Amino acid sequence: MPQQLQNTELSKRLVFCIKEIRKTKNITLEAFYFDTGIHLARIEQGKQNITVATLSKICEYFEISLSAFFLLVEEK
Repeated sequence: MPQQLQNTELSKRLVFCIKEIRKTKNITLEAFYFDTGIHLARIEQGKQNITVATLSKICEYFEISLSAFFLLVEEK
């Protein structure tokens, strides 16, 4: 099984930005899960790594492009 590479600082910034966007839009973890089937709580707690496909679905739900999201991550 291939070993996953981890960049803890990057992961923390990704999670911070996801959480910040979710809170700004007043969306609960429960509502997000109900709407998408994605268990965002696990991602926000750092218990689950995020794939690009999942991040794309999260951004789509929040109506933000991946490029805009990564610009946010870079600013943090």
